Amino acid sequence: MTSDSAAVPHPHPADPPPVRRMVPRDRNERHRVATPLELFFDLCFVVAVGQAGRELAHSLAAGHYGEGLRGFVLAFFAIWWAWMNFTWFASAYDCDDVPYRVTTLVQIAGVLILAAGVPRLFEAQDMVLSVTGYVVMRLAMVTQWLRAAASEEGPACGVALRYALGITLCQVGWVVVLLLPHGARPFVIPIGVLAELAVPVWAELRMQTTWHPHHIAERYGLFTLIVLGETVAAATVAVQSGVDEHEGLGRLVPVAIGGLLICFSAWWIYFARPVHEHLRSNRQAFAWGYGHYVVFAAAAAIGTGLEVAVESAVHKAEISATAATGTVTVPTAVYLFTVWLLHSRHTKTGAAQALAPTGAVLVLACTALGGSGVLAAGLVCAAMVAVGVAMHAREA
Repeated sequence: MTSDSAAVPHPHPADPPPVRRMVPRDRNERHRVATPLELFFDLCFVVAVGQAGRELAHSLAAGHYGEGLRGFVLAFFAIWWAWMNFTWFASAYDCDDVPYRVTTLVQIAGVLILAAGVPRLFEAQDMVLSVTGYVVMRLAMVTQWLRAAASEEGPACGVALRYALGITLCQVGWVVVLLLPHGARPFVIPIGVLAELAVPVWAELRMQTTWHPHHIAERYGLFTLIVLGETVAAATVAVQSGVDEHEGLGRLVPVAIGGLLICFSAWWIYFARPVHEHLRSNRQAFAWGYGHYVVFAAAAAIGTGLEVAVESAVHKAEISATAATGTVTVPTAVYLFTVWLLHSRHTKTGAAQALAPTGAVLVLACTALGGSGVLAAGLVCAAMVAVGVAMHAREA
């Protein structure tokens, strides 16, 4: 990569210059924060997250577990992977000129096309619209990497060109998938996913881009916030709908309280300790960044589960109360364990290390309580936070 002395910070004026040379940002740049364009980008992506969550809720409430989970995993991968690639690229090369902004807006248009195709993906396994939106996002990313390559030289230029080539080949592969018979797709799609995941590892094998640790940590934290916000919104709408249609407020209050405690605790646990100091190399950053697929998906699935739990409470779901509770407790347990794996274990010692894994097991055990399990899981999460705060105070 170009030396840090050549890397310059870029201001983000209201009216950007028409064209600016896309040089790498300074990895040690002070006061590096998310830009308004990045925040807008996140908000638009959460539209697709919400769409995938709603479709999953409908599938789970109807007892179609396999179909719903397959559709959600695939749709969420497309959303997360496009978001993640833009985030890391922007951390290294955000030049905030007109072409950069326009290309980012094209990526946003792509995710909206993908979101429009999510219902078809779930209902009829029709991937055409979703793949079209995904390819739009990814090819826009290719143009960004080609701009970076044009401004670089030597090994750094090679990194950018390998990104552009790898992403392009993957998109050709996704178009080919559309031409295959439906029966063959489940065997080919995992190969496409692995190829996508391999592109950054291959591209940065000899040299890493100048991503900014604090900026990356903030971007991931902001997206976690937005996904949790979508979870709260989905649960609120579900409770309102349940009250309006069935007047079952007494049955819904425990679900609402438990859901809020889970969401509040999820926020508290994620942001309890800063993590940017852990992100020192690509080896650490790749594991941390890739692992957030599970964090984001679990956070979104909590909202989905709360919708199902509400439907079960007013007797609209076609599954048992225990199964409905499991749609909340399972993603909550996965979220707690994954956040511990990526964050907490790097900053805690002694008995505090066991807090999150123990909490995840207890939350999972709440599934057996049936209709009261969501409230019990919320109380477990709140107790985890309280114990964690007490332990931190004692350490201080």
